[in-house]
Amino acid sequence: MRLSTADWVACGIAGRDEPVARSVRALIESECGQGQATLFGSGRAPARGAALLNGAASHALDYDDTHFAHIGHPSVAVLPAALAVGELQGARLSEVIDAALVGCEASIRFGVLFGRSHYQAGFHQTATAGAFGATVAATRLLGLSSESTGHALSLVTTRASGLKAQFGTMGKPFNAGMAAANGVEAALLAKAGLTSAPQALDGVNGFLATHHCDGTVNQQAAPWMLSISHKFHACCHGLHATLEALASLPVPHLSEIEAIQIFTHPRWLTVCNLPEPKTGLQLKFSYRAIVAAALLGHDTARLDTYTDALCHDADLIALRDKVEVRADESLVETEALVRIETADGVFEAHHDLYAPLSAESRKARIAGKVAALVGGDVANAIWQAIDDDDLPSFVAVL
Repeated sequence: MRLSTADWVACGIAGRDEPVARSVRALIESECGQGQATLFGSGRAPARGAALLNGAASHALDYDDTHFAHIGHPSVAVLPAALAVGELQGARLSEVIDAALVGCEASIRFGVLFGRSHYQAGFHQTATAGAFGATVAATRLLGLSSESTGHALSLVTTRASGLKAQFGTMGKPFNAGMAAANGVEAALLAKAGLTSAPQALDGVNGFLATHHCDGTVNQQAAPWMLSISHKFHACCHGLHATLEALASLPVPHLSEIEAIQIFTHPRWLTVCNLPEPKTGLQLKFSYRAIVAAALLGHDTARLDTYTDALCHDADLIALRDKVEVRADESLVETEALVRIETADGVFEAHHDLYAPLSAESRKARIAGKVAALVGGDVANAIWQAIDDDDLPSFVAVL
């Protein structure tokens, strides 16, 4: 969770000037609320408003961590709520991270409970399950009793919302901020004595019955379901297993490549398989073009790689047109197989994003990503604040 905290704050700093962040900031500032918590991009606002802005800003680039069983982004909904309430309570940074850990675990369990049908019906689980996780984190920092925590979770059943129809627009990162704000609101209202129906989650007309939920989860699972996958490429996560597999192959001379085949789970063909992207944003959702870009030496971890000009580059187009993408139902959603055919033979590699990655390797990759997003000096300040358990130093970089 310490690594995810650094990853999350770097994504938020990088996204704080995105249009969605500017719009949400304008609303929050217009309300002239009490400055309880720090905002990405300077300033302070009520805890609920800070959670809203910080969630939206940190998801603006869609570069934050994910969980495939949850079908959502855990940290981007939970950490803004934990940080806002932590500042409100005068907590230590370690207490914020502790609450975020428990909140992320909760959001994942709720996400699994809501299930695939909930997601397929059109609900964005970063926003729905994320609101429950944000509530758990907030109630933990507020020190609420079991009874009051139950009321907070019951209240957030009425608030938890967010639609996949917003994908591809500023509405998607707004969903993440909304989840964080909803969690803060439910927890603070429960602290103030607001009560709610005890069966609002699983009773008649409750959340599970009305939101196409078909999942199950072993609530005694030991020890954790928290197996977050961090993004190391600034594009759709459906492309990451392919890029990792590609990176493990010896790079043949480009003129020797006759054909490239990508095998992936069928789900991704409707998500990130734009055959001929024309814009930098579309490049983030194109197997063919991203493979060509990587083979041409472009750094897929850098935000400035994804430009309109690259999509129209003659060398990229020529290599892109040698790439064929195939659905393979034997692969799970975290896997990909890459095959490169040359005059000298066939090179093949497989990668699963759930393959074990040591703590040292993960930290090194996240450290590189954080430095690339925010610069070395700010990155050092982030890591130092986490190591020193210093919340004021941590929020100072926002």
